[in-house]
Amino acid sequence: MATLLLLSTTVFAVEIAELRNGFFIRHSSREMHEGSVRLFVDDQRSGFVDIPADQIQSYSHEPDPLPPSKPAETAKSTGQIVREASVKHGVDSDFILSVIKQESAGNAHAVSPAGARGLMQLMPGTASQLGVNDSFSPEQNVHGGARYLRELLERYKGDAVKALAAYNAGPGAVDRYNGVPPYRETHQYIQRVIRDYNKSKQNTEKSPSAVKRITASNGYGTGAEGAAK
Repeated sequence: MATLLLLSTTVFAVEIAELRNGFFIRHSSREMHEGSVRLFVDDQRSGFVDIPADQIQSYSHEPDPLPPSKPAETAKSTGQIVREASVKHGVDSDFILSVIKQESAGNAHAVSPAGARGLMQLMPGTASQLGVNDSFSPEQNVHGGARYLRELLERYKGDAVKALAAYNAGPGAVDRYNGVPPYRETHQYIQRVIRDYNKSKQNTEKSPSAVKRITASNGYGTGAEGAAK
């Protein structure tokens, strides 16, 4: 009996028979045989043990084994997302980061009074056009914002100042004024982004020839060196 009990514990079963002597027998099925119970210890019913019926106190179901849990996915950092967006959309990662700093200060759940959302403060309509379903998803938001920056840089032939002005005030305002619109907020926004971007390039550990900055001119900068790849 002891040997049979030991062997039965190694076989997967769906029920447990609790004996009055304190032992347990795992089994897959059972049959009654004239005052005894035959407990089959495997699904093929090739192994069994006969137990007097009055020695079995109760039956219970063994819980189904839990499926192996998947390891939790490590959330990507903002830096990693920005680097991936930079490669995919062809916009300098430092330029994207400088825009993020001015737009949301790195807060993925930021919402402006006008309704712009996420790290790069995408308006709902713009987000929809860019294929961003969830503006509060850092990955979707940054890829959408980087794609938008790329489109603006191409629209204004690589002029980072006009691209930033359009990102802040809208392309319609830039086209209407044929340049940076006379909005104080937009002027300050451009200055802050370019200042931060140039500072990041100044601190980049590269040879001087490899560092591309937006050169100062008229209080902003000219060209898009370093902004578009």
